[in-house]
Amino acid sequence: MTAPLTLSDFDFALPPELIAQHPAAERSGSRLLDGTGAAPVDRVFRDLPSLLNPGDLLVFNDTRVIKARLLGVKASGGQVEALVERVLPNDEVLMHLRASKSPKRGQRVRFGLSVEAAMAAGDGNGFDAEVLGRAGPEESLFHLRFPSDPQALLERFGHVPLPPYITHADDADDERRYQTVFAAKPGAVAAPTAALHFDPPLLDALAARGVAQARITLHVGAGTFQPVRTENLTEHRMHSEWFEVGTDTVEAVARARERGGRVVAVGTTTLRALESASLGGELRAGVGDTDIFITPGFRFRVVDALVTNFHLPRSTLMMLVSALAGHAHVMALYQHAIAERYRFFSYGDAMLLRTTPEALAPRG
Repeated sequence: MTAPLTLSDFDFALPPELIAQHPAAERSGSRLLDGTGAAPVDRVFRDLPSLLNPGDLLVFNDTRVIKARLLGVKASGGQVEALVERVLPNDEVLMHLRASKSPKRGQRVRFGLSVEAAMAAGDGNGFDAEVLGRAGPEESLFHLRFPSDPQALLERFGHVPLPPYITHADDADDERRYQTVFAAKPGAVAAPTAALHFDPPLLDALAARGVAQARITLHVGAGTFQPVRTENLTEHRMHSEWFEVGTDTVEAVARARERGGRVVAVGTTTLRALESASLGGELRAGVGDTDIFITPGFRFRVVDALVTNFHLPRSTLMMLVSALAGHAHVMALYQHAIAERYRFFSYGDAMLLRTTPEALAPRG
């Protein structure tokens, strides 16, 4: 019997210069590693229509990234950096908050465009939020109440929540490019990055090819960057994210199956939503939270192929793509990508994978 995979099995050495700090000049001009065969093939992302068949179905995540990063000060003058995890009813939010000393229940924090602006008094220089307490797993989050609509305040005072491995401050180009062209429903604090490669001409080319399209929504949380700290994967506690799969998408999947087409998830977030909505045995429309943790041995009920970016070593997403396409195959593809100087992570290049026959659940 083969020993179960551990955290170390998903490690690899990545030269730091391969971590993309800026997007490609054109969305569909990124490179695409075709990993659907036994040997890797180097392509350009705009080649994707030729790799799909008429009748296939592409499923996208239509979440919209909010300006979730906030800078501010406590009443004592201590600096605060916050990342909103989720917007709640009644002008309340859950957020990650870093400060030299954590604020207590009942205290206020002033957030603004910068620390200097947050410290300034007067209208237009920020807003005060009340700390309601701690929340989340192991009370890792802070629960705050904003003075008015959080979405409007974040749009005015927040910053683009670039991933921690992107070292420059957000700018106008990030506002445009760290967002998909079809983003519709605000709530994500990280982009569904595989979908960043799609632009209107490519979407038109896919439609002309006869490839259908559908949407789900999964609001990507900051937990997507949470490291796995245990060698034994069964001991890892997965973060939770809100998702919605509509009736129209369920019907689109059924039509694709009827015509012999494949279901191609654009991004791991889309895959997580589709497979979460099918845990009962078949894909069902619904809304909820998912903490699904997909590791090798998982059986996929919906997804036949995946468009995805390159992921961090030892991450849950490395485990997910290994579950789908096979651990040895994925690790070999990553070594090829490193040797060929592909660009990694959120602003980097992409790959196309197919679900191995062994990873597919029986389908009626």
